[in-house]
Amino acid sequence: MRPTGEISEKINILKTQHRILDDKIVALEADPASDQLKIQRLKRQKLLLRDEVSRLQTNLLPDIIA
Repeated sequence: MRPTGEISEKINILKTQHRILDDKIVALEADPASDQLKIQRLKRQKLLLRDEVSRLQTNLLPDIIA
């Protein structure tokens, strides 16, 4: 398992990439002549990034035995 600092750093990098993709998507959607396939691909990448961030954040939480 990776140290907490490495996981937090990776989460921050992924969140930054997520924001960049979001900005690209907004810019493409503002242009009526934009490529819808490209927009869909970017949205899929954005979703994958969000899922990876969620997975890493789960790894940061300690296991609690009920």
